[in-house]
Amino acid sequence: MKQKLQVAVRTLVEHVCRSGDLECGFFGGSRAVEGIRAHQAVQRSRPDTYTPEVRVSHQIETDRFILAVEGRIDGIYREDDRSFDRSFDRISDRVVIDEIKTTFREIAEQDDPIHPIHWAQAKCYAYMYGYTHGLESAAVQLTYYRFDTGEIREVRKHFSIEELKAFFTSLVEPYLSWAEAMIDWYALRDDSLKRLAFPYAGYRTGQREMAVEVYRAVKQGNQLLIQAATGIGKTMAALYPALKALPEGSISKVFYLTARTTGRAVAEKALDELRGKGARLKSLTLTARDKICFDSESACTPEECEYARGHFDRLNGALQEIFLLDAFTREAIVQAARKHRVCPFEFSLELALWADCIVCDYNYAFDPRVFLRRFFMEENNGYLFLIDEAHNLVDRAREMFSAEVWKQPFLDLRRALKKELPDLHRQMGRINAVFVKRRKACEAAGNRMAEKDPPEDLLPMLRRFLISAERWLTKNIKSSFREDLLALFFAAGGFIKISEQYGENYTTCMEKTGEDLKIRLFCTDPAAPLGNALARCRAAVFFSATLTPMAYFKKVFGCDPAARERIYPSPFPPENLFVLLSDRISTRYRHRTETAGAVTRFLFRFVSGKAGNYLLFFPSYEYMNRIHAGFSERYPEVDTLLQATEMTEDERDRFLSWFSADRMKSRAGFVVMGGIFGEGIDLVGERLSGAAIVGVGLPGISLERDLIRDYFDRHLQAGFEFAYLFPGMIRVLQAAGRVIRTENDRGVILLIEQRFATLQYRRLLPENWRPIRVDEGIEFEKTLGRFWGPG
Repeated sequence: MKQKLQVAVRTLVEHVCRSGDLECGFFGGSRAVEGIRAHQAVQRSRPDTYTPEVRVSHQIETDRFILAVEGRIDGIYREDDRSFDRSFDRISDRVVIDEIKTTFREIAEQDDPIHPIHWAQAKCYAYMYGYTHGLESAAVQLTYYRFDTGEIREVRKHFSIEELKAFFTSLVEPYLSWAEAMIDWYALRDDSLKRLAFPYAGYRTGQREMAVEVYRAVKQGNQLLIQAATGIGKTMAALYPALKALPEGSISKVFYLTARTTGRAVAEKALDELRGKGARLKSLTLTARDKICFDSESACTPEECEYARGHFDRLNGALQEIFLLDAFTREAIVQAARKHRVCPFEFSLELALWADCIVCDYNYAFDPRVFLRRFFMEENNGYLFLIDEAHNLVDRAREMFSAEVWKQPFLDLRRALKKELPDLHRQMGRINAVFVKRRKACEAAGNRMAEKDPPEDLLPMLRRFLISAERWLTKNIKSSFREDLLALFFAAGGFIKISEQYGENYTTCMEKTGEDLKIRLFCTDPAAPLGNALARCRAAVFFSATLTPMAYFKKVFGCDPAARERIYPSPFPPENLFVLLSDRISTRYRHRTETAGAVTRFLFRFVSGKAGNYLLFFPSYEYMNRIHAGFSERYPEVDTLLQATEMTEDERDRFLSWFSADRMKSRAGFVVMGGIFGEGIDLVGERLSGAAIVGVGLPGISLERDLIRDYFDRHLQAGFEFAYLFPGMIRVLQAAGRVIRTENDRGVILLIEQRFATLQYRRLLPENWRPIRVDEGIEFEKTLGRFWGPG
């Protein structure tokens, strides 16, 4: 049986027809928000015979394979007698293939010399529909809808089926050589993956079981939550079965989703190891636009950026060259993009179409403002989501599904464009008036307030602002305020985008800071939008060392109730980890001053038990700084290092390099739970002897945390748990997880806080922990000494 290769009409047309400049940088803001609404408005204006969203497909068979071209027509209807062109005398000639496009340009400008791709796409649809339904001719219509005025212009042309066939064939024939290369590649890939053995000599304890569960979820199209302790080898246990399923047709593409750069590096390493064992697969590491851009000082326009100018003229050459590689890493993309002078970020997005595995941040799959629309505009396209360090997704999701705007940027920009853009000046004046009114109300409420309803007084004004701003931005006029307008455009566009899904799980928060006011659409429960995003994939696997309790994560992830749950304990010798508990000290906020001395003394005895390196974790910077000040003054013989509130990658690396092995005296790093040193770091062997966890890690009390508490109190009678307890204990467990990273590591965890001894907190600790209660004094030192032994 011949292999079938599927291609979307848009992909086919763009691959063959597109040329010229790349125009990006702000497109997609209000267009993404209003595009569907505009399409629906046009479709509602059509006669009763109009059928919207019609799927079409057509197959071209060659000697070696079948090319299946697929697409969806915006609408089909029949001309009525009044508009019927009498030069066509068959009923089939009355069929109109309607392709709707939205624009900010003057409608009169829209014609085939300017938009050949629009005509090409519509003519392909017309041929595919006409061939299937036996038509001899069809009317092809481009309908342009102008956002800012609502004006509609229809450009219609009639074609015989033979003319449409000739045009369609002229596109398909040059594409077939690329398709043939893809068929050859898929055959090579599939053969290698079918023969691919597990890359290591054997499975670690629990690793094979996890791989089997992942494979089963992929084959059955299910959701799976996995808590697997450090050392099992979660990354390979997730990737290996996923890639084994690729040639079987269960899935078409793997998205390895991470929250941190370190997670992406681990995934890249695993993919390279699989290639080292014979796997052939194309993988892409997707880097954010601002981190990969060659010219961050210039606007993303052909007038200012040489890589945008003529981008599409050179794109296919860049694709053909880089396709000789299997790993589309950041370095490879940068090298090819520079050589061919194409935009590296847009080049990356194009490569994503052909990659078997895409390693990227969560937001490319979930964030409604930036998710990869070329993949996720429709549900369940055979994609697999592997969601690494999934415990991070909860707070990240709340951020992705929330949005905010501030008053001051509107006021500042309004002053700057008073003379040049009077219409925008007036619009922003009305927006500022809404902010002023709301600021007064917020000030009367104590400078913070929350409302259940969305800000209906602000949203229409922001929509009008977006339309007017984009109309000016499309002209690419240099000005002193362009960058500020662009930034405000993005902020307002994101705000409107989030407002489109505002529901019972949202609250409008306002906060007054000085004379400024922030209005925030806050997502208290991300379950519904996450569930909508999960509907775009065939299967999803969430995995982390800390997914306790599973019921909590299953709820906030928006998982199917039938999602499977699996827990795999640590494969390392339990005697290598020594857990101590000081349950007579309270680190509650109101007790911190009076217990600071006891905490300091306990920490000194802890790091003195054995000369080595220690991490001392605190729930906040303020508390950490307070204890550090007393500790360093009282015990100057212990070298200490303090985590800063903001650290660059270089500063982070220097901090970690301070933890060297074979120390003759102790060193203590004071760090914050949930921060950059609270997870995702490996200090193996003698580089880390122990970690002290001071407090239960609860997030600080805030308006938003209280809103989460109130929401889940109403719905599940578990507000404190969802808002404070579970997030806090996840921080605790992640911090403790830094101690034992390999089977040869030995280390101590010290828990300091009364609440760890209560059932509410104790039930969230790992089952293999058997904390030994200790008091300050000589017995504590003896207990440590028995674990460390002589020397």
